[in-house]
Amino acid sequence: MAFRTMEWIEAGHCLRLLDQRFLPGTVQYLDLTTPEAVAGAIRDMTVRGAPAIGVAAGFGMAQAALLAEAAGPPLIPALEAADRVLRASRPTAVNLFWALDRMAALWRAGAGGARLLEEAQVMESEDIAVNEAIAAHALSILPQEVTFFHHCNTGALATVGVGTALGIIRRAHDSGRKVFAYLDETRPRLQGAKLSSFELMEYGVPHAIVVDGASAHIMRRHKVDMAVVGCDRVAANGDTANKIGTYNLALAAQDNGVPFYVACPTSTIDLSTASGDGIEIEERDAEEVLRIGDAVIAPDGAPAFNPAFDVTPNRLIAGLITEFGILRPPFDVNIRALFAERGLRKGR
Repeated sequence: MAFRTMEWIEAGHCLRLLDQRFLPGTVQYLDLTTPEAVAGAIRDMTVRGAPAIGVAAGFGMAQAALLAEAAGPPLIPALEAADRVLRASRPTAVNLFWALDRMAALWRAGAGGARLLEEAQVMESEDIAVNEAIAAHALSILPQEVTFFHHCNTGALATVGVGTALGIIRRAHDSGRKVFAYLDETRPRLQGAKLSSFELMEYGVPHAIVVDGASAHIMRRHKVDMAVVGCDRVAANGDTANKIGTYNLALAAQDNGVPFYVACPTSTIDLSTASGDGIEIEERDAEEVLRIGDAVIAPDGAPAFNPAFDVTPNRLIAGLITEFGILRPPFDVNIRALFAERGLRKGR
């Protein structure tokens, strides 16, 4: 079954999103026609994954401009309002702000709806190419028989291409390697069990879903060649924010001699944040911890704390797999060298 994370529908200036809240049981799409609706979809995780969030926000700004042009002037106040509501949708994934800053540079310089839509479509195409480049660089270090450990979901559902970390696993399988992947279920929203397994089932990649707490045991008792995860923000020193539980996986990998890699589009690197201590960590509704679907799993009135992300210190990371190659420690030096060499934007 083919699926697309998002698609621009010209009629009605509509952004069609695959509603990931209902996967794997139901595949349904939402047609969103306002930037406020796009912001809501980002906030409630209809669309999720740092790259996909960024591209969706780009289309949201294009919608704002096209709607304002149709309604008549003034254009700038409408764009300022859309920018504010989209920026407020989620705090941790830097791609959101990267995309909005990129769009703001255009509309503040006088660009209209057609130009903003073109830029959103360029970002979409770039993400597809970045995904493929990351996978290609990863293939250069993979053996012919390789067992992965993966956390959360970083595949086609989190991007508009094949994915980042899960894209590496998929392309390794496509290359003819003998691939197996352990998938953390990824509590509390179960993106690994629901989404990553959904994708790997579609592509025929052998895998097993495991509970988040099983990683150290599995690495100690079973052969694991590499842990590979995605990222929502990477600080200038290489500290990496990702879905809660990533730090635990990195600690288990270090203790068992398993190299821990981060699939890292350079759009997720934020040079304006010196270290992981400066990354804002989103805290979500406690109900996500207290329920699994409609089933209540805790005593009535029980308290819960629900940080959505954690920060993995750079000392636990073997390499950042970017679209330009694999960065190794010292990350603070090598990240800045890459940005200088490629002329990349620095930070938010």
